[in-house]
Amino acid sequence: MSQRLLSIIELGGYPNLIPLYQSMGFDVDMVTSQRKARTYLKKMIPNVIVAEYNFQSDFRDRTSNLETLVAVLQKHPQVKLIVFYMHEHEAKFEQFCTQSNVFESISYPVSEGVVRGALQRALEAD
Repeated sequence: MSQRLLSIIELGGYPNLIPLYQSMGFDVDMVTSQRKARTYLKKMIPNVIVAEYNFQSDFRDRTSNLETLVAVLQKHPQVKLIVFYMHEHEAKFEQFCTQSNVFESISYPVSEGVVRGALQRALEAD
């Protein structure tokens, strides 16, 4: 049975990883916003989600772009969430991780080899 991966690319700043995902046997879907990700998750639940953590101090009720996504994923604990984050936001990201089910985190600069390792662990965890 094939594995499905949802790639949420809001800001980018790393190599195009879709060929890597496909070479590892994933059926890949890609969206460019959290709003589109929520819509996607109403129709389909992937095995893995790869997303970016973007700290946002201007939000009143949340600190990042991922809180709503994580709330949706609470209903689907089998989904492996792999998150890319900026080193300068590490303290806020670690705080986020204490309340979220993040399978693996990767700090920028994102390399294909590190992502491959995280995805391999996600496949082995199933």
